Amino acid sequence: TKPKVASTKAPPPAKKVVTSGGGERVKLGLSGWVNRAVNIVDDGKDTDAYFVDNDNAESRVNFAGTAKVTDDLTLGSMIELTIGPNKASDVNQEDQEVDNVFEQRITEVTLDSQRFGKLSLGKGFSAAYGSASRDLSRTEVISYVTVADTAGGMLFRQKDDDTLTNLPINVAFQSFDGLSRVNRVRYDTPTFHGFRLSAAAVSDRRYDTALWWGGQGYGFKAIGAVGLANPNRDDTDLQYDGSFSLLHEDTGLNLTLSTGLQERDNQSDAKNLYGKLGWLTRFFSFGETAFGVDYTRTRNQPTENDDGYSVGAAAVQFFEEYGTDIYLLYRLYSLDRDVEPEVHDITVVSIGGRVKF
Repeated sequence: TKPKVASTKAPPPAKKVVTSGGGERVKLGLSGWVNRAVNIVDDGKDTDAYFVDNDNAESRVNFAGTAKVTDDLTLGSMIELTIGPNKASDVNQEDQEVDNVFEQRITEVTLDSQRFGKLSLGKGFSAAYGSASRDLSRTEVISYVTVADTAGGMLFRQKDDDTLTNLPINVAFQSFDGLSRVNRVRYDTPTFHGFRLSAAAVSDRRYDTALWWGGQGYGFKAIGAVGLANPNRDDTDLQYDGSFSLLHEDTGLNLTLSTGLQERDNQSDAKNLYGKLGWLTRFFSFGETAFGVDYTRTRNQPTENDDGYSVGAAAVQFFEEYGTDIYLLYRLYSLDRDVEPEVHDITVVSIGGRVKF
């Protein structure tokens, strides 16, 4: 008899270990990512390294259940949790190790129809959230209109005696991007010729709405949105924002613009302007490389005596087969105060990576 030879056939794929207890029609998806960075921060007096969870796209885990009711109607549910030790929005010079953040990002149920639109109930994106941050540069993991996300908790220092103020970056720089993630009921219309309308009624008598658009042709891809929100806060009226991004598909050159305004009763309106030039190319077979340089100008934020600007330069390398991005960012935050005390600029170099699952 011939001796047995070990089989060269690949073993059968392992059975999926994630199942749903919601019934045979329900499918459960598990996804998420870990996004960690080292921020090297110069606050005008000291330079130090901070090991943070990147608030541009904080670490998270997502459980999504879907059930097909009819050919047109899908019932959905989602729970998404932030798992972010040392979030960049919390870390500062006085507290480099902060409590781990374990909180709900999204807890909602949805009813989605291609003919009639989508209804969402629970905690999730408000209707206008994201309307200020439409961006085709692919650098958003570390650089987008909400420039404070990279190192938002860092405190400005006074110029005269180098003492720390109680003013963090994420209060001095705002993008006015809708009402963020809130408890609401939201409706999105079907898309018609690239346009879609969304509206939400939010807890605490707040509301927002947005018009979204996307199109492609003549070698270009473009997306845009405009939003309107009522934050229902003392001395604050309505909030407006809009953004537009254009990508030339052959060259990878792209342009992103954003603006936001918040009406205020007893002081000048707060405003934000943002622009980014980007280049998306493929140096390596394993994934695209994205570059972006941006400029942000804020006025009357946090008070009418404050104007700020930020400049940034970012590079992101994608490893597509492994769901991994690595990135590098340089950013300057500068705040000009008409009243004392004046403050030092803050510069940040951020190095990190995101791994998806």
